[in-house]
Amino acid sequence: MGIIYAVYVLIVFVLAMFIIIPFVVIASFFGRVKGGNAIYSLCCLWADIWFFFIGIYHKNYFEVPHDKNRQFVFVANHISYIDAPIIVKTLRQKVRVLARAELSKVPFFGFIYRNAVVTVDRRSPEARAKSVRILKSILKKDISIFIFPEGTFNETGMPLKPFFDGAFKLAIEMQTPIKPVLFLDGYNRMHYKSVFSLRPGRSRSVFLDEISTSGLTMSDLNFLKEKVFSNMEQKLLQYKASWIQVKA
Repeated sequence: MGIIYAVYVLIVFVLAMFIIIPFVVIASFFGRVKGGNAIYSLCCLWADIWFFFIGIYHKNYFEVPHDKNRQFVFVANHISYIDAPIIVKTLRQKVRVLARAELSKVPFFGFIYRNAVVTVDRRSPEARAKSVRILKSILKKDISIFIFPEGTFNETGMPLKPFFDGAFKLAIEMQTPIKPVLFLDGYNRMHYKSVFSLRPGRSRSVFLDEISTSGLTMSDLNFLKEKVFSNMEQKLLQYKASWIQVKA
């Protein structure tokens, strides 16, 4: 049954993709800002269609009120391939996601992907530097950015794996507040070990309180990173995230 469901999920994914791709092509002619915003909205529609037909129901929870008109550096935990559509189900505002470059080579999907996210090849210092420049230019245009600070899947059994510096350097340099978000159910919907582990059910995202970077300098980098890590770790324990096997 798992294999049958996975095949059905793939079919719905592809059909939904071909519904939006003509509109993505049109939007791509309107530039990185207007066109990019439109393409992100189309990706939200794609995720809505896909989740509805595969039986995943998503809900956002807010520990404090969230202003969609404000700009943030969003960070979230990362443990599943399903985290990608969870992003667009969670963030319904102008935002760009930092994502790995490899998926941009997938036919058809890669075209949408390249126009919807900021790609990065972590193996190349030049590519990483270019991605940072793009992210800075996006923040200057009053568009938020989203980064997985763990970099790759958390397979440790702990609430989180150690964070990289990138998101926090950007937040300090651009004086943009950090907004942590918890993805609580990605692990249950699709285990990181197999795409055939995908199952229907609930998906929850929790918006935590923002963490200001006003007045911080690069000498405060570790302080900021550790504060965000500690806040997210405590909340994942509080919400009893299902992948936690080792006491933090």
